[in-house]
Amino acid sequence: MQSQLPLYPEQASNFAPQVDNLMLFITLICLFFGVAITAAIVIFFFKFHRKQPNAVGVPILGDMRLETAWLVIPLLLAMAMFGWGAVVYVDYRHAPQDTLDIYVIGKQWMWKAQQPSGLREINELHVPVGRNVRLIMASEDVIHDFFVPAFRVKMDVVPGHYNTMWFRPTKPGRYHFFCSQYCGTNHALMGGWVTVMEPSEYAAWLSGSSGQGDPVVAGEKLFVERACSTCHSPDGTGRAPSLNGLYGSQVSLADGTTVVADDAYIRESILQPNAKIVARYQPLMPTYQGQLTEEQILALIAYIKSLQSQPAPASGK
Repeated sequence: MQSQLPLYPEQASNFAPQVDNLMLFITLICLFFGVAITAAIVIFFFKFHRKQPNAVGVPILGDMRLETAWLVIPLLLAMAMFGWGAVVYVDYRHAPQDTLDIYVIGKQWMWKAQQPSGLREINELHVPVGRNVRLIMASEDVIHDFFVPAFRVKMDVVPGHYNTMWFRPTKPGRYHFFCSQYCGTNHALMGGWVTVMEPSEYAAWLSGSSGQGDPVVAGEKLFVERACSTCHSPDGTGRAPSLNGLYGSQVSLADGTTVVADDAYIRESILQPNAKIVARYQPLMPTYQGQLTEEQILALIAYIKSLQSQPAPASGK
């Protein structure tokens, strides 16, 4: 319904109908009570205004039924809004397992995206229709916000931290995205287009690209150049933990807690290695803060992800 109105963009993702229906419900409730209260004020003004200069109002006793009604009804409506919104939010914040992961980096004043194949785009994002897509986002400078109105999804992009959001495009086409967080002089120009393609067209587009490096290969090369392999030996006998089978596993820390080795954990371990010390190891790793670009960090993460299928050392190190 709302997608047919000029004030609203078309619906082009799985979240769009949910968000629009919730907003329609909230809007209709607000309009109903706004009109009802305004009408009551106007009617009561004319009906109960003082008709004689010396008239005294008749005392009116309260009605417990009325008191209960205007407490219970707004409570039920508010809880309905909250519950409906919570369902949409939980769905939005929990991505499915079969997502197509694309890295997005915000930088004054452009968006850089990297496909799983390594293909890079600037202010463009190509995705297949009907596929669950997860964006793993970071900023190289200030806070940005990635917003796709037609998808009804948005997420802050914060420096020094990975944020993620997911969606499933439902309609092929080109849809505008932009930064909705003021980020400097050219903030208004920081935008681009999401191109939603049929799966076969998307596959052909990926295969037709050239001059793009495989992020796993680039990460492995960087891993060797930075001499990471001298400590992170595959058999776990080095001065640092083995990276085989690391991604997605539970890592035991020196303080007795555990953490999941996801993108954010690996990024933090590269830039701030002393933030979370792995159990049975000394804090010997140097920091690479300011020495690696976001693209290089993403390449290292891609390489470590590729080691997920490799058997972990039998000792558990």
